[in-house]
Amino acid sequence: MIARDQLRRRSSEDAWIITAPLVLLAVACATLTGLVADRPFGDWHWAALLLAAMIAAGLPLLVLVVRRQSVAMTLTELPLVLALHFLPPLTVVVIYTLASLVTQLRHRITAPKVWFNVARAAAGTSLATLLLQALPPRSGVGPATWVSLCFAISVVILVSLTAVASVHTLLQGWQEGRETLRAVPSLLLTAGINVSAGLIVLILIQVSWWSLLPLAALAAGLALVYRSYTQFFRQHRTLTDMYELSRAVAASGQDGTLVDALLGRVRALMQAEYATLWLPAQGRHPEILLTARVEDSGLLDLSLTPPALREKVLETARPVTVGRGLTSDPEFRASLAERGVKDTVVVPLRSGGVVIGTLEVTNRLADPVYFTQRDISVLETVAAHAAVALENSRLVDRLRHDAYHDALTRLPNRRRITGALEESVKIGAPGEVVALLLFDVDGLRQVNESLGHAAGDKVLAEVAKRLRASAPSSALVGRASGDEFLVTLRLESADAALELARQLRDQIRDEMVFDALTLDVDTAVGVAVHPDHGSDAATLLLRVDLAATAAKSVPGSVQLFNPALESRSLRRLGLAGDLRRALDQDELEVYFQPKVTLRDRHLVGVECLARWEHPTHGTVAPEDFVAVAEHTGQLSRLTEVVLREGLRRSRDWAQADQPLSIAVNLNARTLTDQHFPDRVRELLTEYGVPAQRLTLEITEAGVLDGTDRPVPTLRRLRDLGVRLSVDDFGTGDSSLAHLRRLPVHEVKVDRSFVQGMATDPGDLAIVNAVVTLSQQFGLAVVAEGVESELTLELLQDIGCEIGQGFLFSRPLPYERLAAWFGAQADPETISGGELPRLRVVP
Repeated sequence: MIARDQLRRRSSEDAWIITAPLVLLAVACATLTGLVADRPFGDWHWAALLLAAMIAAGLPLLVLVVRRQSVAMTLTELPLVLALHFLPPLTVVVIYTLASLVTQLRHRITAPKVWFNVARAAAGTSLATLLLQALPPRSGVGPATWVSLCFAISVVILVSLTAVASVHTLLQGWQEGRETLRAVPSLLLTAGINVSAGLIVLILIQVSWWSLLPLAALAAGLALVYRSYTQFFRQHRTLTDMYELSRAVAASGQDGTLVDALLGRVRALMQAEYATLWLPAQGRHPEILLTARVEDSGLLDLSLTPPALREKVLETARPVTVGRGLTSDPEFRASLAERGVKDTVVVPLRSGGVVIGTLEVTNRLADPVYFTQRDISVLETVAAHAAVALENSRLVDRLRHDAYHDALTRLPNRRRITGALEESVKIGAPGEVVALLLFDVDGLRQVNESLGHAAGDKVLAEVAKRLRASAPSSALVGRASGDEFLVTLRLESADAALELARQLRDQIRDEMVFDALTLDVDTAVGVAVHPDHGSDAATLLLRVDLAATAAKSVPGSVQLFNPALESRSLRRLGLAGDLRRALDQDELEVYFQPKVTLRDRHLVGVECLARWEHPTHGTVAPEDFVAVAEHTGQLSRLTEVVLREGLRRSRDWAQADQPLSIAVNLNARTLTDQHFPDRVRELLTEYGVPAQRLTLEITEAGVLDGTDRPVPTLRRLRDLGVRLSVDDFGTGDSSLAHLRRLPVHEVKVDRSFVQGMATDPGDLAIVNAVVTLSQQFGLAVVAEGVESELTLELLQDIGCEIGQGFLFSRPLPYERLAAWFGAQADPETISGGELPRLRVVP
């Protein structure tokens, strides 16, 4: 990148290619003028006065920065008009050139730029005075004099613009030369105003020299007004830029464009050529060094300032500045000058009392051409905002990382492996399979019981280390649960997967030495491959788990999945006919679990849950008969049974002056049924239940399946007035940001996070983040699995409003629910017609 940049840009030393012709033009024109003019020199006392006026007029009244070019409003042409009229030609050239030299030295710019600007001024005035000699002699201050002076000023401006455009094109490319020419209209307008003012002053002087007194007073007043306006303009621009910067930083904190938005706006705000962000390596975060340069749209991974300067800021926690008008650090002045840096400001980024990095700006472009103490204050304010945004970004990244990684081994957890597996199975490749290997560590329980959990943790960490070191680089290694590790990758065949499983198992079986203790650790390995053993991640995980369980009793302890292992699936297949009979004979029962406001324990609704007591197998798990219904085409009947019972009970409660909302779970496949919204509307009409009293809950994987298939059905349900809820949120790979494009009203935090809040800070942080962000998006939040008073208090503290769980009640049949109402509800609230409020539940 640096090499290409050096090839594209010439050094400023090459400006002599333009400066030399300008010098020759100035010498030639001045020589000819001296030969043809009657009196080339003279009137030095007036020349001294006009020289002072030119130097004063060279001070910019208002400066606008366009890219790296400064467009300054000055009064330079005004005294030049007077000089051209009153002074001999070469005297004009001398004082205008001297005025330009003084102005350039005041700015303390580099020598090549000084000589270029001086040569430009000399060449322009020399050519202008020579051409004036060719025009008819001027008499008085009539129109002929106006035309002559305007012509001479136009020549000076034309030479100046041509020289500037040429040098920019030479040094920085034709794009920069074109940018310079775009500023011509504004410069011509300013010059025209100044020339007109000069002619007015000339006319007044011709009438009476006493007119200089009121003109001087007027000029001083206008200068003060211009200065005040300039200061106001800068302050207004600074406030506006600060506001835009804050908005941009806030908007880009979560989409990965924070640094781009920050550096680009900091560079524009400070009117600097470079703006650089440096964050040293911290934990798993690598070092970051990025620079925004005025000519480039992207960011550069380089900086003009030496690393020692940033290290000093990191050590002292104080700004380091180098440049005119600043408390310069002599330690870096020489090295910065060698790098072409005329001034720089480096301020620390603070997070609390710790410095996490630096923010710096280099080479101010506008007038004043050096940074001031005021700029340091502005940059420190920006750094404070930037530090907060960067820390928040890192915090979110850390929470996201912790949510997908195991705290002990730092490996990806089951959620992360599942997501990666889902992505892998979507991409089929001829001659390849997606292999899933599950390593179950044998004897870990005995290690924990005999040597303590610390020794067990060491065993797990060592197994993770060996798997990570021995697995192919293309493999993803993760920890599935307490003593289970997963490895997934693409291989040629199932046989290759078995061979790899044996090799990795042999690596793990080597002796493990902990201090004076030597352990022999073995593992049982299950293997499943896509597409032979499943078409989705859930099926593969289920079947590799069955294979690992079978591997514990198989010699060699490595087992490839085969259909004979799936006894549970066979059992589900046998339930298909029984489920159809149970639906025909109304053998399924609907249970109700209360939903309660956490702050004051008001009962606000119930969740309707299907239950099946099989005459032979006993209680059938809901996931089993729902899966059977899905695969045998009975899912719509099962859903309607639950909907009808829930709506009927909701109508009865409303007639008893106890209106309660109901929630019914939907399967993801139901959302693909285009007739389902119409059926819901018919049932609401049949039972006379308002639509807003019905909530339909869809699992996170069902509503956020990576496609837009559920969206039309969801929108039709929303248009009916039905509330929509995302169930088991947090168990998939989605984020709250994905929910913003879906018409949902509620998020239910998965019970695994809620139940771990009291003992796992990571679960607490995740629930807190979900509650906070959901409320900001206008979504209600329901916490599942509330089973203790401590969990209830934590949920109240973070602002969660509704919960359900065994702390309040288990799912109950309708008859027991009515009795529960009477036992748990406050009689005063029932008689008052309001929603029942619960007594304190023991």
